[in-house]
Amino acid sequence: MTSWLLAQCVVEQLQQAGVRHVVLAPGSRNAPLSMALQRTPGLHLHVRIDERSAAFLALGMAKALQEPVAVVTTSGTAVANLSPAVMEASEAGVPLVVLSADRPLTMINSGGNQTGHQFGLFAGQVRHQVQLTSDGTVPSWRFQLRRALTLAAGDRTADPGPVQVNLHFDEPLMPTDESLPEPGHWQVELVRGSAPVLLDGAARTVVLVGDATPQTGRHAAQVAQAGHVPLLAEPSSNARTGRAISTYRLLLGKADLGGRIQRVVVFGHPTLSRPVTRLLRRDDVEIIVVADGARWPDPGFTASRVVDDVVLSPAHEQHWLNQWLTADLDMQTRLELAQRPPVGESAAVTGHAVASLVVERTAGQVLVLGSSNPIRDADLAPIPEALLGPEVPGTRVFANRGLAGIDGVISTAAGIALALDSPTTCLLGDLTFLHDVGGLWLGQLETAPRLRLVVLDDRGGSIFHTLEQGGDEYRDGFEKVFGTPHRADLSAIAGGYGWQVATVTDLEELGQRLRVPVRGPELLVVPVARDGRRAWAQQLASL
Repeated sequence: MTSWLLAQCVVEQLQQAGVRHVVLAPGSRNAPLSMALQRTPGLHLHVRIDERSAAFLALGMAKALQEPVAVVTTSGTAVANLSPAVMEASEAGVPLVVLSADRPLTMINSGGNQTGHQFGLFAGQVRHQVQLTSDGTVPSWRFQLRRALTLAAGDRTADPGPVQVNLHFDEPLMPTDESLPEPGHWQVELVRGSAPVLLDGAARTVVLVGDATPQTGRHAAQVAQAGHVPLLAEPSSNARTGRAISTYRLLLGKADLGGRIQRVVVFGHPTLSRPVTRLLRRDDVEIIVVADGARWPDPGFTASRVVDDVVLSPAHEQHWLNQWLTADLDMQTRLELAQRPPVGESAAVTGHAVASLVVERTAGQVLVLGSSNPIRDADLAPIPEALLGPEVPGTRVFANRGLAGIDGVISTAAGIALALDSPTTCLLGDLTFLHDVGGLWLGQLETAPRLRLVVLDDRGGSIFHTLEQGGDEYRDGFEKVFGTPHRADLSAIAGGYGWQVATVTDLEELGQRLRVPVRGPELLVVPVARDGRRAWAQQLASL
């Protein structure tokens, strides 16, 4: 990628967002954008030599037209001269788009000519700020520019204002023979609260629900049910009831199912699995995102529409949903057979088995899922029979999936239990537990949460066994830098804080303990082995 291609992309997205006027303060580093603007018919380009004047000229236009107007500067102090106009635009709600050229990101702090810290210069004054580099990709540029321009206009926030797009242009700065690929269809519904968008039933559609509130999850499930299409719901989607496809993660890789998807309607924040990420990156699938603001998820940079809500017409292909339901039942059977112990032996205590049991026994209650393997184990758990009815209130499921860290999970679960004043179960791993040991502390005058922690204790970081670094070729040093084995006694730690503790070594006992109502702070430590994690992941891939 080159600076010329980035400049073309900026101009393309300005036009697609309906920007008609751009004010340019000439310079060296903004040369690619200056030339791209000058060569664009239909765009009104105004030139001023003083950046402060240029910014206020753009501000006046944006005020009068009530639409976004861009101002372009070179690098260095030129950007700082926009500050008065940006401050005015912020308080007046004027959609001023700052396009600030910058030196390559690698030059920062080098002492190079006109190289300073200009990104974030307007922090606190802009509705949004983003920096783009000339070595990026066209899909990522388009996504970032679309979001910035949407926020400037206030299309989905009703709060227009200034934004900064800081553009790191590297040499060569002059035009090349490169040209952008076709941008494809792109549409953002401008008015929040408008009528739901009606989608026809011609395209083979799935409803994908990531981490979501109970209200969003229930609504997504209703949309899928009304359209007679497969519902692919992550564990913390609050949509895993009724006829959700519990093994969707494994079925997405099947050519006759996942390979035939033509449209995905996304609710919530899907983050959990690589098959979902690959689906959202496909350029042969229409991605429609349902969002209630300007922070819509689009990790594949492929979304073509962002809408407030949708209504799905019944699928034209009557067998589309049935094919998924049948394949789901078949895959559930394969999973069960893969874990079935030899005759006369007890079932192995594995992460998947424990997660399935926890999901079953907490049906209709409150469940918190820790990051890493526990939530992924829960992702393949069967839908509990208690939740299969059409009007059954589902389990309220929570997880920190904003950034999916392992920190603070115990404290988060305690906060949920106290806020809802409801018995709560939290499934988490041993490293997640150790990361938030301070969350076990409870003052004598504090209300104790009705919280039960179920810890899968595999004495280290088992998720890394399933990733690339878990391969045999990286075995040397794996344990030290990824496995991170420890000798911590989790029961002793929690007991020292006054929690009721128990170590559970078989599934039958775990099931019995999970039947007992949660009455106070309680810890169940379930030892599991992690040396079979990679083999299990490979077995899942082959099912």
